[in-house]
Amino acid sequence: MDKPQRGYWCECWTEDITDGTGWPALRASFDAYSAPQADRWVAIALRTISPALDPDASQEVWEWLYDGRIATRKALLRAEPCTVTVTQASTRITWTIRPVIFLPLAHRQGAELPSCTQDFKPHTAPKAPHAPVSDPS
Repeated sequence: MDKPQRGYWCECWTEDITDGTGWPALRASFDAYSAPQADRWVAIALRTISPALDPDASQEVWEWLYDGRIATRKALLRAEPCTVTVTQASTRITWTIRPVIFLPLAHRQGAELPSCTQDFKPHTAPKAPHAPVSDPS
């Protein structure tokens, strides 16, 4: 990719809704390059989790898969952001899809890197002591 490209930034967030003090947690993100690819990412996730959901949440999922997905796709084609939310017990799961422009990144091949990059030494984790292995005989 050598020039900006239109696409969709997709995210999945979860939130505990029982106490209202917790922050939403980002669970997954995905860069899609078409509206079908973006809504398919959500559809696959919903189909995957639907068997584990309670009957009400499962019903929400299948309503979106049969009817809401069409509206989502049309909105994405109009470059409008979309949200799909399912509540299971005390957890709210929200998928967001936003139109974006992906910018190309500069390639580092053939570029002169600053001299300080040679000074970097990665940290190594301390080694855990190993217990001697006893002979079972």
